[in-house]
Amino acid sequence: MAPRKFSAKRSRKDAVVEGTSATPEFNSHRFRSAGHQQRFEAIKEWSFHRERRVQLRDDDYTDFQEEIARRRWTSLVTPMAKFDPDVVLEFYANAWPTEEGVRDMRSWVRGQWIPFDADALSQFLGDPLVSEEGQECEYSQRRNRADGFDEEVIAQLLCIPGQDFARTATGRQVRIMRTNMTTLTQTWMTLLLSNILPSDHNFDLSLSKCRLVYAILTRMSVHVA
Repeated sequence: MAPRKFSAKRSRKDAVVEGTSATPEFNSHRFRSAGHQQRFEAIKEWSFHRERRVQLRDDDYTDFQEEIARRRWTSLVTPMAKFDPDVVLEFYANAWPTEEGVRDMRSWVRGQWIPFDADALSQFLGDPLVSEEGQECEYSQRRNRADGFDEEVIAQLLCIPGQDFARTATGRQVRIMRTNMTTLTQTWMTLLLSNILPSDHNFDLSLSKCRLVYAILTRMSVHVA
């Protein structure tokens, strides 16, 4: 679940006056510091991208369901139905870095430290990918190779026959529109933009996201027309 910013900027309330020596009071049970409490005030009007629960009959999109099971991604398609918006916003507020360049991959939620580094997220999802120390997934390996992705091959796999990437005036591939995608591509796009990389823009896939969906589809055991 990711918070979504409003387009209008909000001014911070109760900002600390620069140059003062007094430490502002704050709720230490809910916030790591006065600065994090101020951060909560700054974001508390944000709305949310809500994950989707994938509920299909056994005979619906069987290739998609089989790949979800093979990848052990059940947790990704069955998020919690209810949540407390204040608790979620406190998590994001307390995860805000206090110093530029310093990343503390944990947050403070109602008196408890909550880690959100790669190991913690993997454990939360049920450890779907078990890899050796330093080993990268196939997508990362492809992304780091100069010849890792071929846009023409990607278009052939993701698009219905005769369709291609939308291009710039200079011919550079930039995105694939939903109307040009196969049904299977659209299905994975919906999951990607709802539960993995939340976005309220679901009419197309940028080139980088096309590469991610392509990496998923090339591992599937079904033939994609």
